[in-house]
Amino acid sequence: MSIRFTAKARRGMVALTVAAGLALGVAGCGGGGGDNDKSGPSASASKDSGSQPSAQEGQSETPLAELRGTDGLILQVTSAQKDAGGFVTVSGNLKNDGAESVAIPAQTSGDETEVIKHGQSLGGATLVDSKGRKRYYVLRDTDGRPLTTTGLTTLEAGQKLPVFMQFPAPPAGTTDVSLQLPTFSSATIKISG
Repeated sequence: MSIRFTAKARRGMVALTVAAGLALGVAGCGGGGGDNDKSGPSASASKDSGSQPSAQEGQSETPLAELRGTDGLILQVTSAQKDAGGFVTVSGNLKNDGAESVAIPAQTSGDETEVIKHGQSLGGATLVDSKGRKRYYVLRDTDGRPLTTTGLTTLEAGQKLPVFMQFPAPPAGTTDVSLQLPTFSSATIKISG
């Protein structure tokens, strides 16, 4: 079944995703009386040990890849799914693995004026198909808004924020691509679907 979204529907999906991400970020900042460390066994240098991944996360225990950024920031890629609509959605978590709060670097938005004017995002991310010699940029809606998590500011120590990025799909035979995000290391991920 193929679903096509209008620009207005995509903006609504982005807004809903950002709102859900912000709600999860606020919920993870305190209160609730529970253990806020939802890091799985793959997290590095965690203060707490022995915590189990939450069943509600619904994501694989082992990330497809980890891109390391500055000041303890880590982008854990949990899925890269090709859709029949002709795009790839890369999902994961942006985590602060450091001991202090960290501002998300402005460079993650990229350097395109049209993307930057819509606020801080992961709009600078690209997928690189080295065999096909092509680079794929984050998709934009008709108003120039990147189809990725937006409204990024800071992450508290140990905080994890769900994120996503949508790209045009590479040709059918391409499954391994390199994910690149400014100020982070790059990593090869496998596209499924």
